[in-house]
Amino acid sequence: MRETDQVKESWLFSREVDLSVFLGSAVVSLVLLAIGWQFGFLNSDTPDWTWISAILLIDVAHVWSTSFRVYFDKEEFKSRLWLYVLVPVFGYLVGVALYSEGALVFWRCLAYLAVFHFVRQQYGWVALYRRKLNETDRLSWWIDSAAVYLATIYPLAFWMTNERSFNWFVENDFYKFPAIAEKILFPIYCAALVLYFGKSICLYFAKGFLNPGKDIVVLTTAVCWYVGIVAINSDYAFTVTNVIIHGVPYFALIYFYARSRRENTGRVYRTLSHNMFIFLATLWFFAYAEELIWHRGIWHERNWIFGGNWDLENWKMYLVPLLAVPQLTHYVLDGFIWKRRSTEKLI
Repeated sequence: MRETDQVKESWLFSREVDLSVFLGSAVVSLVLLAIGWQFGFLNSDTPDWTWISAILLIDVAHVWSTSFRVYFDKEEFKSRLWLYVLVPVFGYLVGVALYSEGALVFWRCLAYLAVFHFVRQQYGWVALYRRKLNETDRLSWWIDSAAVYLATIYPLAFWMTNERSFNWFVENDFYKFPAIAEKILFPIYCAALVLYFGKSICLYFAKGFLNPGKDIVVLTTAVCWYVGIVAINSDYAFTVTNVIIHGVPYFALIYFYARSRRENTGRVYRTLSHNMFIFLATLWFFAYAEELIWHRGIWHERNWIFGGNWDLENWKMYLVPLLAVPQLTHYVLDGFIWKRRSTEKLI
């Protein structure tokens, strides 16, 4: 295969889409970071417009996109009925059990599950790009895996060994570890990234081999996670660098999946996935409905967009795990629904 043909075939969706959702989302994150620095957001609470655009419209909405992959698709839902039913049911029951031991116990478990999901998603993109160009060399796999995992794990280690002014969900939802853990990981982290990009450069000049999408994923992950967690101690910085590069590519993955399934599903599925705007509007509707209950019933914040508070204090042990079911279901099912068999026709 000629070099130009190889590069052309290396994209997951297309050159334009891949550059937009992977590189473009990272550029937007860094631009928003620069805006935050210019206007003083880095040293204050995250502005409401950032919460709406990043948390509500991307983070919460991308969780609901699992519905298009599983629950809106009747054929897929029936194919693994027990899995798709039992995950939310058992998730809720486990959530209630954890919350009964204390709210922080529940939030800590959910936070670590979320972190695992975020880390694994970045590795998943690398694995998809490797498969796209049939990269099967074992040494290359070790180098790629070490780079993308450490690009996320080292910043998390720094977070868990240093005081940060932001949380994943709630205050103290991460255990603190001895500072030596971060100090040991740092040189390994640097070596893994140097080795990865050194390998990519050597393969290009020696064999003309190039996998630009994979390189972009590793680079943007390393930059955004380091800047948002290690370099800058700011809730605003963490939000814009972490959420956007995670949620936007996932929107693309689900939308292209929905497009591939559109002709084999029911009328409602075809209608809701007819175009990108309707697809996103559907997810935004569910995201708003969920956050309305969170904020009225639990957080008692942002009344200007969600309205007055509800007195549900006595129901928290049952309501909080129920509201977390979409997140938990998304985190768990993501480990099942993107296996090779599920994506070989899509990507």
